[in-house]
Amino acid sequence: MPRPFTMIRRVQFAETDAAGILHFANYFRIMEETEHAFWRSMGQSIMTPKDGKHVGWPRVATECEYFEPARFEDEIELTFVVTRVGDQSYSFEVRFDCRGKTIAIAKTTAVCCLCGDGQVCKTPIPDAIRSELVAAMATVPN
Repeated sequence: MPRPFTMIRRVQFAETDAAGILHFANYFRIMEETEHAFWRSMGQSIMTPKDGKHVGWPRVATECEYFEPARFEDEIELTFVVTRVGDQSYSFEVRFDCRGKTIAIAKTTAVCCLCGDGQVCKTPIPDAIRSELVAAMATVPN
């Protein structure tokens, strides 16, 4: 069974509020940073050139459930899991673990689009990318 992609990241001062707590909006930025690192780990990019344009992944749904705060200087273990691969979209989850506990779970669905010339058009996921996403799909950890 494939293993989820994981990385460690430290909370930066500029990402916190006046109480030193990671601002809620930054969970989405960190989720996207983790997604980009996942793509790089597959030898891919979130923006793949194709026919003079590029394949991009606009979000159509995203959510984050918060259980405990992360604070300045905390090291967060981020676990990226592909949860679904469709014809034109994929879904993933990022689990935020800190101090031995899950402190947040973020989920996103992104649609495969061909972007260029000021246009964004939905397109089937290219076979080479689809096979990478399917291979990375794993059971969501408890």
